[in-house]
Amino acid sequence: MLGTLLYVAIGFGAGILSGLFGIGGGIVIVPALVLAAKFEQQAAVGTSLGALLLPVGFLGAMAYHRAGHVDVKASALIALGLFGGALLGAKVALASTGPTLKRAFAVFLVLVAAKLFWDTRTAS
Repeated sequence: MLGTLLYVAIGFGAGILSGLFGIGGGIVIVPALVLAAKFEQQAAVGTSLGALLLPVGFLGAMAYHRAGHVDVKASALIALGLFGGALLGAKVALASTGPTLKRAFAVFLVLVAAKLFWDTRTAS
């Protein structure tokens, strides 16, 4: 159950940020799966592509799936969260000013980059 909630939350957060900034997979879902769900990097990329499957990531997701690097359940749950989160993110973005969104996105990118840079743990 905790995994289910985590995956939906990752999708929801990615959906919000997608609605706000037009981003999702590589910047939000992949780091979230590596850092919060403890996925290996390849599994995180494959699962992110699975969540974004049609039509954007179909061929890439299939290649990762054939190599055993897609968690289909996690992909589906993340997609569910993306569905609602993108609407919420878009509503917040439309109610915000351009400079506010630009600054918020810059802060978000710096925080993710810092976390990835200083996180020396390796997934098991």
